[in-house]
Amino acid sequence: MCMVIFAPIFAICAFATCGGYTGHLEVRVDCADRKQSNLSINVDFGYPFRLQQVHFQAPLCEKNRQETLFLTGDSSPSAQFYLTVGVLAFLYSLLATIVYIFYQNKYRENNRGPLVDFIITVVFSLAWLVSTCSWAKVLSDIKTATDPTQVLLLINACRAQTNICAVTHEPVWSRLNTSVVFGFVNLTLWAGNIWFVYKETGWYKTGQRYPTRSASGKRANSMRQRLYSESSFDQTADSDDRRQLYRQQSIALSEGSLDPQIYRQGSLNQPVQSLSLPQTRLGPPMAYSQGSPTNSKGPVIIVDKI
Repeated sequence: MCMVIFAPIFAICAFATCGGYTGHLEVRVDCADRKQSNLSINVDFGYPFRLQQVHFQAPLCEKNRQETLFLTGDSSPSAQFYLTVGVLAFLYSLLATIVYIFYQNKYRENNRGPLVDFIITVVFSLAWLVSTCSWAKVLSDIKTATDPTQVLLLINACRAQTNICAVTHEPVWSRLNTSVVFGFVNLTLWAGNIWFVYKETGWYKTGQRYPTRSASGKRANSMRQRLYSESSFDQTADSDDRRQLYRQQSIALSEGSLDPQIYRQGSLNQPVQSLSLPQTRLGPPMAYSQGSPTNSKGPVIIVDKI
């Protein structure tokens, strides 16, 4: 939202303070013979600051002659580049504002809008950085070339000690200084907007989908796995011990070396989860009479109930 509101405003302020500037310098020359006195020399310059084309007429204090002088320096490339960046940034910020408000669904469709916006924002940030730094350097050169002391040195009549030269009006630089400030403000605004545009792209969403684990999280996960493996090993060992004990008791019972009462106590001591079956033992053979309903002879199976 800050980008939508402030970007067009600061872009206008940047190129308006630079593009419409006009400087005025005025000096006065008083010749020693008093034939030519209080002669005013006006020097006007402005955007695009082609100072080598700025000329003015200066008296020679000799037989009413004059000379034509030129300033030095050509600052037009940097000034025009700075102005172009400001105008393009203004136009793009207006277009982005319209898209954000009225075409939000198409802007997010297939993730193309955020990607294009991210690339253009990075390009404009770099453009503001280069153009503002270049314009600040060029502005310093313009101030040096139009300094009243340097202009007076160009006039031959002012080099003679008998003549008097003075500065009556100096250029005002507050407007151009403000343009440099607005350039750095635009740089900060566009560079700061890179992060917010990046969050709208698929690159940021992909990184959030698979977050990286921190060192503490990895240690906690390894500790949980270790505790789980140890508990599983203990449970497995207890289960193996119970199975081994039950196997030994079964073998001893089959060989007749374990008392049933002792076995029953051992079975009662087993956990509730274990299943105990009725125990059997073989008694001595018994003989039945002929009147008995059964005619078979053999061992009797006695079932002990637990």
